Amino acid sequence: MSVQNLNTFDPFADEGDPLNSSQDVGSQQNYIHIRIQQRNGRKTLTTLQGLPKEYDLKKLLKAFKKEFACNGTLVDDEESGQVIQLQGDQRLKISTFLVGEGIAKASIKVHGF
Repeated sequence: MSVQNLNTFDPFADEGDPLNSSQDVGSQQNYIHIRIQQRNGRKTLTTLQGLPKEYDLKKLLKAFKKEFACNGTLVDDEESGQVIQLQGDQRLKISTFLVGEGIAKASIKVHGF
């Protein structure tokens, strides 16, 4: 007669320890972030970062500028990579545009006031 519960079996061995994972704790790598920044007075700036590499940011910026009738630029950031900046509060317009292009709504985070 063998006793099963005396064997050394770890049911969580194949899962791995979540605290020793290679990703940073609280990492936001899989999300697309849309933020708004206050400039001076009533002027605001909308930033978009975290887009996947398969999207051409220059073509996307050109489409944003034409669709939303605003100006914008592409800025290189040492932490975030390339960031799209648009004049004005374009958060909802950007999110609906990206969802229309086939990006999942769950992967888009809209930040702001």
